[in-house]
Amino acid sequence: MELVLIHPEIPHNTGCAARLAAATGLTLHLVEPLGFSLEDRYLKRAGLDYWPQVDLVVHPDWTRAAEALAVCGDAPLPDRLRLFSARGGTSLFETEFGPNDVLCFGSESSGLPAELLDAHPTSRVYIPIREGVRSLNLANAVCLAAYTALDRSGAALPDNDGRYHPDARASLGLRAADVARGGGPR
Repeated sequence: MELVLIHPEIPHNTGCAARLAAATGLTLHLVEPLGFSLEDRYLKRAGLDYWPQVDLVVHPDWTRAAEALAVCGDAPLPDRLRLFSARGGTSLFETEFGPNDVLCFGSESSGLPAELLDAHPTSRVYIPIREGVRSLNLANAVCLAAYTALDRSGAALPDNDGRYHPDARASLGLRAADVARGGGPR
């Protein structure tokens, strides 16, 4: 399963998604342009000292991201896309997920690009919220979606007995820019 943030704007939300990626072992893909630098101190702070555990891939655009993601699963990419939108689709809690799904989230101010949503209208997933609330915070939506999708796909959730064992690289002070890699095939 892959997490994709397309044009994220707020470093704190992306840092929280990175921390989630570290906690779950999922790869986090960022699609440029980003609304911040990978050197941003707020991004580093939100990711805390978990950056060494984040598999972070940065893509220059959606076309390159899609090319890289297409080789990551056993089914065609369009069949694995789950496009999270506050504007219609299937409820998160009624959506079927597979272990190779690609969970995509858009920017905080405008969501996913309309052309992506229009190209894959049956891939839309929404999180139910009360009327009068525009949307959930991006970091909250990514967390809820990731754990729900992992559970519903039958993927093994992290085995944790509640103890914390810091990664030996935690003291290195790494930033997102230090761990990011380009978006070519893996």
